[in-house]
Amino acid sequence: MSKPKILIQFDPDNQASTFDSIVAIDSGVDQLLVHGGVMEDDVQGLVHGAIFTRGMEDLKSTALFFGGSNVAVTETLVAKAKSSFFGPMQVSLMADPNGSNTTAAAAVLSAMNHINFANKEVTVLAGTGPVGMRIAHLIAGPATTGSATINVCSRKLAKAKEVCRQIRITVPDAQLIPVETSSPQQAADSVCNAHAVFAAGAAGAELLPQGWENNKNLQVAIDVNGVPPAGIAGIHVMDKAEKHGNIHCYGAIGVGGLKMKIHKRCIQMLFESNRQTLEVEEIFAIGQSI
Repeated sequence: MSKPKILIQFDPDNQASTFDSIVAIDSGVDQLLVHGGVMEDDVQGLVHGAIFTRGMEDLKSTALFFGGSNVAVTETLVAKAKSSFFGPMQVSLMADPNGSNTTAAAAVLSAMNHINFANKEVTVLAGTGPVGMRIAHLIAGPATTGSATINVCSRKLAKAKEVCRQIRITVPDAQLIPVETSSPQQAADSVCNAHAVFAAGAAGAELLPQGWENNKNLQVAIDVNGVPPAGIAGIHVMDKAEKHGNIHCYGAIGVGGLKMKIHKRCIQMLFESNRQTLEVEEIFAIGQSI
């Protein structure tokens, strides 16, 4: 008889994300163990508690989920968890801090319904934030042909250059251009030749003013900000492949349906074996199968 499916939620925030907890329950886990305020020094003990309590044949029925609002802090927890495994003594894990991996995957896959990125120009506004970085990473990689030219935008050029450097560590041939967008005019200029634009900024910040819909090359515009004002002026939060002229547009909820399907499917797949690590590229691949 198989053991109950237990998901252990790691969250560095003092109050663990209720969103992540509810999605886990709706994904069909039997037991959810939630740990908030998790620090790096806490991780090994919690992981060892997960891997030493069940026999080898039952380890696939335990899995770890890493959330939290601070992506960098969560990434240190994930790294610590991986280093706490040894030999066959491990369980599957998923990382989705601040929803960045599932949101980026859903945004890129939504765009791919309308555009082939090969040899296209793509602009990622707020490309140095957690979602923007992952959108740029995915488009730069082989899963989307890897031949797009990507404008990685930030209010500070140095930050855009640093993100380009980080992406090239894992995608050496990425065609990335750091772009400063500290003014509305600079933001407008960053999309003047683009075939696709993504806005991945902080909630309630308009990144691209009206007028973008007049760009002749533009085929897709996606705004993942769900709080007014819109990140791309004129896109509504509910837009899902709505056309502004000839441009297919998505708002945060328009992308969110696919994001939720990806998140739930990933949780379910954690329990298929004890050796899975689901981060941005793996999550994107799962999204492609939905």
